[in-house]
Amino acid sequence: MTEETEQAPDPTTSILAFFGTELTRLRTKAGLSQEQTARLAHTTQSMISKVEAAKRVPSLDLARDLDIALKTDGHFARLYPLVVHYAYPSWFLPVVELEKEAVSIRSFQNQILPGLLQTEEYARATLVQGRPDNLDDLVAARMTRQEIFERTDRPRAWFIMDEYVLMRHIGGEAVMRAQLQQLLTAGQVPRTVIQIIPRTVAEHPGLAGPFTLLGFDEGPDVLHVDGFSQGRTALDQGEVAYGTHAYDLLRALALSPDASAELIGRHLKELGT
Repeated sequence: MTEETEQAPDPTTSILAFFGTELTRLRTKAGLSQEQTARLAHTTQSMISKVEAAKRVPSLDLARDLDIALKTDGHFARLYPLVVHYAYPSWFLPVVELEKEAVSIRSFQNQILPGLLQTEEYARATLVQGRPDNLDDLVAARMTRQEIFERTDRPRAWFIMDEYVLMRHIGGEAVMRAQLQQLLTAGQVPRTVIQIIPRTVAEHPGLAGPFTLLGFDEGPDVLHVDGFSQGRTALDQGEVAYGTHAYDLLRALALSPDASAELIGRHLKELGT
């Protein structure tokens, strides 16, 4: 999407929107296009466009590079802590940073699709139910997390979910059709595995709730457990080992990746065109 077709956000709605409008203002003042700014800031025109439209949360590196490119004397780097403070819940920000460093991600969900696989429309339909004041920021933050899959060294990811996740048509049939199609597309990527536990499996180790295991080149694995008001990150290796064992059992109970894709396809077909 080009800069001419993106709608400028209202800078009074959020810190993320203010960051985006400041980028547009100072870039325009410098007489630079989005593409020129992207080259100077070591990023893409698409990223500049999305940041200006408040649809992506900038990284600290990007904020610093923008300051250098636009000669803004640390302006964007000073805004960055405020942006992430309001875009991500404080308890979840460490998980976001860990995801960026992870070489492997193993996720289980029994209620909704994992955030790393959600479309923007599905994410918005999920998040709006809590009636947050910063809905747009939360959606942008969730979409930003998916950028780890755009790297050349993208992590190996394994997603297991209950079939009931596919049956919960969050956002309505149109949103769910697009979401299931994206799920099928994601499963075709060699470094991503998607498995479904069929609803005929009544009992399994994931009944206690969703969780994620993050693996790294150096250092031990980390376990993140989702909760109602906030999640919890566990570093205790005994608890991590317990989570790993549970995940192995879930993989054994789930359909194969090919059979899982067929099941997703059947649910998609049931939604019609």
